[in-house]
Amino acid sequence: MTIKPNALKPGDTIRIVTPASPLVPEKTEFMKGLLEKEGYRVEFSKHCFDSDRYLAGADETRAADLMDAFLHPSVNAVLCSRGGYGCARLFPHIDLDAIVSSRKMLLGFSDVTTLHIALNNRGFATVHAPMALTLVAPREEYVYDSFRAALRGDNPIPNQAPSAETVVGGIGEGKLVGGCMCLVCDTIGTPNAIDADGRIIILEDVDENPHRVDAMLTHLLNAGVVQKAAGILVGEMTGTDSKMDEGIGGKPWKEIFRDRLAPLGIPMVWDFPFGHNKNMLSLPLGVEVRLDSDAGTLEYLESHCA
Repeated sequence: MTIKPNALKPGDTIRIVTPASPLVPEKTEFMKGLLEKEGYRVEFSKHCFDSDRYLAGADETRAADLMDAFLHPSVNAVLCSRGGYGCARLFPHIDLDAIVSSRKMLLGFSDVTTLHIALNNRGFATVHAPMALTLVAPREEYVYDSFRAALRGDNPIPNQAPSAETVVGGIGEGKLVGGCMCLVCDTIGTPNAIDADGRIIILEDVDENPHRVDAMLTHLLNAGVVQKAAGILVGEMTGTDSKMDEGIGGKPWKEIFRDRLAPLGIPMVWDFPFGHNKNMLSLPLGVEVRLDSDAGTLEYLESHCA
């Protein structure tokens, strides 16, 4: 059974937390204004703007901010300010079951994939969504429409959102799981490993060399992660085609994906708008969806909110 967070309504409080890498306050101004315009109250975690090189403060401090956001009675949802690196370091210091019991929406992507997978494994629905840093740059209007709908618990895929390109035709149904591919791979062999059996797995990444994309897909195959998936939904490998290592060579990321995953015969698309690409949908995770690979569309079969 899926455990669903509560949908938000005007007047609810969204707390912005920084569980991974740091950012400066100015980078949160647009998101704060967007949320307040929708009628939400916005507050920042105590250590939201701390910085310790590539981390937003000590592990214990970031974990404490995250847990306080989920456990504080006046907070209704938790939005990550950015990704970067650091979420996996929080596991010794956070209570995942308490987070699930809070029934509060978690929103974010990139490094936050680590938290999504751990919570989805416990039956809790979360939202792969733009963060404060993401919306500093202008986006297409459907990006904001999708984000607003996800907050309300509505269908997060607007009619004007572009469809994906078919790689392997067919229809697959199952719970949506996954996220940033390097973080998906990092879960393998841990207590919070990705489980894609009978599910639709989403994959995307940014600034990875072509041979590293191949290596991650090969790791997913060698670990038996994708072979029993009901569908594969790929965003893009943002920046990969321009990061070829001259010493080793490479090829376009789409050729790599086709070579490694298409032989599985699982319904598969790419160029679906989510992740680190220019425009991204908010995609609730841990709930039932239908991937129509022939049409290049994703349909939610249930709401992600209670």
